[in-house]
Amino acid sequence: MTRTISLVVDEQADGHDLRYFVRRRLGLSARILTALKYEGAMLRNGRPVRSIDILQAGDVLTFSLFDVQGDYTPVEAPLAVLWENEDFLVIDKPAGMPVHPSPGHDCDSVLNAAAWYFRDAADFVFRPLYRLDRDTTGALVLAKNKFATAAVLDKTYTAVCEGIVPENGVVDMPIGLKPGHTVERCVGVGARAVTVYRRLATDGIHSLVSFQLETGRTHQIRVHMASLGHPVAGDDLYGGCRDTADRQVLRCTSVHISCPLLRVNRTIRADFPNTCKQLFPALFSASGA
Repeated sequence: MTRTISLVVDEQADGHDLRYFVRRRLGLSARILTALKYEGAMLRNGRPVRSIDILQAGDVLTFSLFDVQGDYTPVEAPLAVLWENEDFLVIDKPAGMPVHPSPGHDCDSVLNAAAWYFRDAADFVFRPLYRLDRDTTGALVLAKNKFATAAVLDKTYTAVCEGIVPENGVVDMPIGLKPGHTVERCVGVGARAVTVYRRLATDGIHSLVSFQLETGRTHQIRVHMASLGHPVAGDDLYGGCRDTADRQVLRCTSVHISCPLLRVNRTIRADFPNTCKQLFPALFSASGA
């Protein structure tokens, strides 16, 4: 959605051009600067300014980025909102809901539900800042405007894995499509993938494990843990047993949003629901989660 921001040039940017201020002082990407040129407006003290123009301390800069309404099918579906402000919407994505429409899920995606949520906005554009698998739950951040896409995110995932997972470790193995498959992934082919994990608790049968991802490959946690012999519980695509859980027990349990331009520095948490904790009572009791 269209957003306008006003800033005052500080002493450190005095004598530098606008490009320096936008890229170095504000930390915005070249893509955002290009958007400001062609899909927005840049004003200095109320008059148009170019990226090569020299700034003076005290100049008032006004940046606007415009949006054109996307072509979406709004479908009424509840969205569990974890946090919202002018620039971000963080929802608790449920299991069974893909982020984007896909075969068999043409109108029950997060996109469709978000289009309904923002049905009164004349220029809504669907901008998830990352993707969660259809059956992965938890915090999902949507950017309401182009400025918000500059946010830096630090996500934590938590899963119940089979067996006693080592206390901590790093998995650095490439992930790509399994030969002959269109969905399933495997290690040993494709792009580099790095997963950092830490065991939070174990009941001797399962382990509760926390993850930080240095890369963002499709099914990364699920594939890496399966390769270690500790598949995510309920994830039968990668060898997980469904005796206790009927789907993968994997959740984005927190996300930290940092965006100095929009004055956001906040952590949003998405704890496991009690219905999930009740499936593994000793495990969650031992972890204190």
